[in-house]
Amino acid sequence: MLHSMSTTVESSSRRTADEVNEEIRALWRRSGGTLSVEQREEYQRLVLEWAAAAPQSAPVA
Repeated sequence: MLHSMSTTVESSSRRTADEVNEEIRALWRRSGGTLSVEQREEYQRLVLEWAAAAPQSAPVA
């Protein structure tokens, strides 16, 4: 049986896409362009949080 961490973001701690994007940029700056395993896990978590916070565009007809 495979267990995985929850990827949901608590609504009380919800940040804007811009705030999360800034944290992603800071992570890349701190890493010098190469992410460690731990940093990669943080990056993946941040990208999921960013995607949840990003405004949804209407589909093009």
